[in-house]
Amino acid sequence: MKLTPYNEALKMGKKKLNELLVPVKVNRAKKQAELEMCKLDEEIATKQAALHDVCTSEEIKFDRIIGMQDDLAILERKRSQYEVILAEMFP
Repeated sequence: MKLTPYNEALKMGKKKLNELLVPVKVNRAKKQAELEMCKLDEEIATKQAALHDVCTSEEIKFDRIIGMQDDLAILERKRSQYEVILAEMFP
């Protein structure tokens, strides 16, 4: 990468510098959303394992199962919303 001479950089002004940063900011926002999706994937897997443990325990607690299913459904819905947002905002 070739550096911009200092006197040219000063002449560019803030607006031009901000225009140069647009692709970087777009990529950063996309990667941030992808990171959040990865965190959701991890949380979903953890909740699924915990739900499996509750379902296979000797004493089944139905209220707890229902609550865990609700939590899991919310996480899965959030993840699918991230997918839609990413597809629409970053085609």
